[in-house]
Amino acid sequence: MTDAGSGRVDVLVVGAGLAGLHTATLLARHGHEVLLAERRRTLGGAVRTTGIFVRKTLDDFPLPPELLGPPIRRVVLHPPGLRRPVTLDSDRDEYRVGDMAPLYLAAARTAADAGVRLALGTRCAGRCDDGGWLLVGPDGPGVVRARYVVGADGARSRVARDLGLDRNRHLLVGAEEVFPVAPGDRTPAFHCVLDPSLAPGYLAWVVDDGRHAHVGVAGYADRYPHGLRAALDRFSASAPGLSGLDRPADVERRGGPIPVGGLLRRIGGSHGLLVGDAAGAVSPLTAGGLDPCLRLSGLAAEVLDDALRAGRPDPLAHYDGAALRARFRGRLALRRGLAQVRTPAAATAAFSVLRTPPGRAAARRVLFGDRSFPEPERHPGRTAAAVP
Repeated sequence: MTDAGSGRVDVLVVGAGLAGLHTATLLARHGHEVLLAERRRTLGGAVRTTGIFVRKTLDDFPLPPELLGPPIRRVVLHPPGLRRPVTLDSDRDEYRVGDMAPLYLAAARTAADAGVRLALGTRCAGRCDDGGWLLVGPDGPGVVRARYVVGADGARSRVARDLGLDRNRHLLVGAEEVFPVAPGDRTPAFHCVLDPSLAPGYLAWVVDDGRHAHVGVAGYADRYPHGLRAALDRFSASAPGLSGLDRPADVERRGGPIPVGGLLRRIGGSHGLLVGDAAGAVSPLTAGGLDPCLRLSGLAAEVLDDALRAGRPDPLAHYDGAALRARFRGRLALRRGLAQVRTPAAATAAFSVLRTPPGRAAARRVLFGDRSFPEPERHPGRTAAAVP
């Protein structure tokens, strides 16, 4: 299962995150030969995402309920200094936090059951002059020739470069700590702190669902004068929602780049396509990427299935990032606005809008609304593909 080997396959998927695993599984279920190469030796470690699933995802995709935390209905918005927060409660379950390491392992088992060949501990070293792809695994290098390649290799995708597709230029960096908490009588809540001194251009957050606490910060790397880790340490010392909780000395640490420039325009070509973070499939405003990656992966599997059956790459023209990106104009504008909030005083002034009825209504639309990643137009007879 972990040997990349050499030879020919229908599709080579590079990267075993949720997007890569989902795309590979759907293609294998269509009867195609799929090889999935992942540089990590195990999928149970080095988790980067907080793992927050929004209600739209929970409604549309049958995720394993035993691997999801308790539902969250409350969001608390905090200004700099954490004084006079705005609390928003929904009458529906809005968020659940996934136990991501077991979710990845479960998705990998599902992929293998569908017929996907998993090559763990195998990195993609790039495209060869003859069109093959050089993979370097535990047993050494090998060349794989694939009819199409899927880049699911993260925000700084090498596959995007090798395929001549667009690459993410607008990135945040994020870091968080995760630790178990004892159940209590507190209400599960998602705390968001708007403070440019902690999270320049974005937010700091605390998610406590009664099982685990996630404490994190994210922002533009060049605006952290003392480094991202120092900002996280400063925030975790006084983060809201953690009063009375026992914090273990040993915590799980996560982090990585977050693309927030919106879906890239050129995410597909005659030799392959991009999914997940590699395609910029992350909300420009909230930086949520799990719902977009699942929806875009379904479209990717569809167009690749059509191209493989047709014996020509023409169907990949339907995989048009520019057309989908046009539906993000509002969120891209809000991202540009948030990026300009550079001082605590400016953040406090902007936060005052959230205290007004229109401001609270707008926040509720963003946090509790039914809008998600734009549902792509599907070919006749096609329906949205679901997570196994």
